[in-house]
Amino acid sequence: MRQHSSRACELAWRGSADFLPPEKNLLLLWPWYIESACGATSTGPTPFATERFRPASLPMSLSAVASPPFKIAFGPNQARSIEPGLPVLAGDPQENLFRSAQASGQAGAIAFFQQADWLIGAASVPLATGLKAAAHQLYREILQATPGRHLARIWNYVPAINESRPSGLENYRSFCQGRSLAFEERHGEGFKSLLPAASAVGSKAAHLTVVFAACATPPRHIENPLQIPAYEYPGEYGPRAPSFARATVVPAANHATVFISGTAAIRGHETVAPHCIRQQLACTLENLREISAACGIKTTLDQGGCSTRHFKIYLRHASDQALVADTVGKNLLQPGDRISYLHADICRESLSVEIEATLLGVTGLR
Repeated sequence: MRQHSSRACELAWRGSADFLPPEKNLLLLWPWYIESACGATSTGPTPFATERFRPASLPMSLSAVASPPFKIAFGPNQARSIEPGLPVLAGDPQENLFRSAQASGQAGAIAFFQQADWLIGAASVPLATGLKAAAHQLYREILQATPGRHLARIWNYVPAINESRPSGLENYRSFCQGRSLAFEERHGEGFKSLLPAASAVGSKAAHLTVVFAACATPPRHIENPLQIPAYEYPGEYGPRAPSFARATVVPAANHATVFISGTAAIRGHETVAPHCIRQQLACTLENLREISAACGIKTTLDQGGCSTRHFKIYLRHASDQALVADTVGKNLLQPGDRISYLHADICRESLSVEIEATLLGVTGLR
C-alpha cells in the first residue's frame, strides 16, 4: 500500500457568499474573531455555546439529505462567516475560537487580527503558479510578517489534497515542499525546533488557505513518543518532510492553551491498519492519550478540568460517522465539549479518520 506524507489535520474551505468570488482572482480576507486563549470569556450567549455533548449521529441515511457546510463565524455577534468547504456530518455546524480578536491590518496576502498578545492571520491565494510555489510564497509572507512572535498553531487547507500533479507528485507533498523551504530559508537548518502544531485536510476550493495563531510568549512544541516527528519522516513520504509538531503548549499566568495537531493512526512513521476505521480509531485515541500526557495534562486531554475543549473529527467516509461518534462519546468526550464531525480527505489516502483538539484555559499543567 502506498504511504502518503504525514498525517496532520488541516481544514479545507471555501469563502461564503458574503465575500468576493474567487473567480475574480481577488484575495479573500476576513475579520477573524477568535476565542481567548488567555482565559477571556464571552460576555453573552453565542449560538451553540450552551449545548451539551451527546454522541451525535445522523438521524437518517447519509444519502437522503445533503450535509450542510461547516462554517467559521467572526465577530461578537456572529455577523460574518466563511465556509471552509467541509460538509458537516454531525455536531456543531459552526466554530468560534478567540472570539474577541480585532482587525489590525494587512500585509501582502495576509489579513491580521489581534487579541491581547495573540496575532492571528488568514489568507487565501490562487494556485496560478502551482501548489508548491503558492505554499512557499505564502509561508514566506507569514514568517516575514511575524517577527518577535512565535507561531503556535497553523491550519492549512489544501485543494484536492490526495490528487497528483502532472509530474506525478501528490498535492500534499507539493505543499510540504513549499512550506518546508520557507521555514528553512527563514530560520536556517535549525528550523525544525520552531515548528508549531498544524493540520491539513483536503479542500474542494481552488485556493490554498492558511490560518495561523502566533503568540508573544515562547511556547513548547511537543512530540508523541509513539511517533517519529513528522519533520524527520524518511524520503518515501516526499521530497521534503511535513513541517509541524504534534502539539504546542502556550503558557500564561494562570492557565495555558494547548493545541493538538490533527492526530491519526500512525506509529513510528507508518500507517496503522490502512482503510480500517475501527483499528485506526483505536490507534488514534491511544495517540491522543500519549500526546496529552506529553503536554502535561495526564492522558485525558484535561477531561474533568476547567478548560474549554474543542474537537474536530475528520472522516474520509461519511458512513463511518455513527461508529466514530459512539466510540469517542464513550472514550473521549464529556458534556460541554464542542465537537464537529466533518467529511474531508486526509493527507494520507490510507487514513480514514483524524482528530484535532484545542484546549483553552488549561490549569494544572505538569
